[in-house]
Formats: sequence, structure tokens, C-alpha cells
Amino acid sequence: MLDFHGKIQPQQEPDRAARAREILAILSQTYPDAGTALRFETPFQLLVAAMLSAQTTDRQVNKITERLFKRYREPQDFARLNPEELAREIKGCGLYKNKSRNIIATSRILVEKYNSQVPRTLGELELLPGVGRKTANVVLNVAFGQPTLPVDTHVFRVSHRLGLARGKTPEKTEEELLAIIPEYARRAAHHQLIAHGRTICTARRPRCNICPVAHLCPSRDVQEPVTSG
Repeated sequence: MLDFHGKIQPQQEPDRAARAREILAILSQTYPDAGTALRFETPFQLLVAAMLSAQTTDRQVNKITERLFKRYREPQDFARLNPEELAREIKGCGLYKNKSRNIIATSRILVEKYNSQVPRTLGELELLPGVGRKTANVVLNVAFGQPTLPVDTHVFRVSHRLGLARGKTPEKTEEELLAIIPEYARRAAHHQLIAHGRTICTARRPRCNICPVAHLCPSRDVQEPVTSG
């Protein structure tokens, strides 16, 4: 297929798109209440929690934010801190010193440029210190209801095992998933793939014997872990 510049464009694979719809239909019944595990009350709090979640479990992040958000709730609260103060508050998560600096820097930008509001576009979010594409997509998906499909380690692993993506990076995997998953299904798909990766299609020992989509999975009973490059 040629585009209007005359360049050859890859065609969407009908079988992958069809399998994706069938798989997600089953996962939506298996995990009807799938959603974010992070606890928050405002888009800003979700942004902070998502920034803290890098290389840290959601459970640990929730322990930290439970006490953190009692003392500091809005961007202006964090903007007044120095990195050493905040680092002591979030010491229980990985890379806490870097995260402390980034959260404070981001909070100051929000106060000065966005009237303490979290921006609602991917481009603006990615310009904030410490906010990568996955974090930005999580905020857009969960806080603002946009049809994004953040690719974390669970989504990457499960989508590759199911043969829905082949890309060696989260960015390429996201691109492939967006090409085969309808816009209306993307928000839920993100959470359903994570739930499946946490409960059944785990990294070391996938439970293929009880997997509801095993009959659609080309990697059934393959034990090798899949990791992003």
C-alpha cells in the first residue's frame, strides 16, 4: 500500500487485529474491574505516584503516598520543599534522590506555567522533569480518560507472549498495539493486560494451565521470561 508520498506503508495484519479483539473480549470478562492500583485523589497526586512507581511496586508507592499526601497535597506544597526534605519522605522507593529532584522541579513548573494544573497533552507532560512517555500516558489514561495505552513491563511481556506485538522497545510495542486495538478499547486494555500479567501471565512462571486465552496464545507453555530491551 502506498501513501500520498508514494512510499510503501506496512499494512495492518488482520489476524493480529482480530486476535487482539478476541483476546481483549475474554480479558474484559476475566478482569471486569481492572484499574490502576495507585491511590490518588487528584491528577497531580496521580502524577506524583506514577513518577514514584518507576522501579518500585505500586504497593510500596501507596505506602509512601498514604503519609506523603497527608502533608503535601498540591503542586505548591511540593514546590516549597528542597530535595533533601522530600528525599527523606520518599526514601522507601528506588532512585528516591532523583525522584525527589524531579517531583520538586515538575511541581514548580506546574505552579509557574500551568496555574498548578496538570497539562492534558502528551507533549506537555513529557517535557516535565522525570516524566517519560509511560508516566504521561498513565496520567492521560487514568486521570483524564484519554484512550492511551501505556506500556509497562506487564503490558510489554503479555502483549509479546500473546503475539500482539514484536517491537523490542516499549515505544515500538505501543505503536504496534495502537495499530491493532480500537480506540474505544485502549483504556481498558492497558489495565486488563496488567491484571493478566500480575495474576496469570507472570514473568517467571506463567500459569498457562488456567489461562483463559491460552488457546489464542502462540507462546503457551513457553517459560522464558520476556523483557523490554
